[in-house]
Amino acid sequence: MKHIAAGPLLHGMFRPWVRGLENVPAEGGAILASNHLAVIDSFVLPLVLSRKIRFIGKSEYFTGTGIKGRLKAGFFRGVGTIPVDRGGGKASEAALRTGLAVLESGNLFGIYPEGTRSPDGRLYRGKTGVARLALESGVPVIPVAMIDTDRAQPLGTVIPKPIQIGIVIGEPLDFSRYKGMENDRFILRSVTDEIMYALMSLSGQEYVDIYAATAKARIAAGHGTDAGPAEVGPPAPGGRPAPDVQVPVPPQDETPPSVG
Repeated sequence: MKHIAAGPLLHGMFRPWVRGLENVPAEGGAILASNHLAVIDSFVLPLVLSRKIRFIGKSEYFTGTGIKGRLKAGFFRGVGTIPVDRGGGKASEAALRTGLAVLESGNLFGIYPEGTRSPDGRLYRGKTGVARLALESGVPVIPVAMIDTDRAQPLGTVIPKPIQIGIVIGEPLDFSRYKGMENDRFILRSVTDEIMYALMSLSGQEYVDIYAATAKARIAAGHGTDAGPAEVGPPAPGGRPAPDVQVPVPPQDETPPSVG
């Protein structure tokens, strides 16, 4: 998929630039925690890495009928997506166990802490599943900021536009100091907020301290995503001061990376 089928087409459409490739380990398990702006995030990130990334996806992606259904299932299998039944009360546990199995095998596991795509390009509150996964596995968390993928594929758009996008990969975050504390909800929130702060610093996004799913529900109900300072909360995750950062721009003296 990367080298023959979809990869060359996606490279041509998006001409991805990347910073921080050296922060991805050459071997061993690691969590790639990314902001989530568009469906194409899961397809673009693997283009710039030599290692395979495993994501989880809704089981419905793999159970379609007819030619279209089989093509969709084949595509998601080809890009390394693992089907997980996300319906019912045990959905989060199933996703966690799937991620742990990937990491224990020494592979890279991709996750979106926001849980769903941003409805407006801003960064929303992270869910604590990424923290529990990090503490139970003991592997580093590598923050990844997708840049301009929402411009290439705005929410609700099926076919993306051919514009240049970027990827910024931050330094690995080590949470070994919290070993054995994966059942402490305050620790899980603190770890999650630290990851989201790193994502905000890398991406230059404005932070909103509500869940993206809540924001989408408000929009669907005809309300805005903001509910005033009391509900939106502090300017950065965990009450930290917001960093003075801008959205990264493409390097002027670099060409898009090629993956051998």
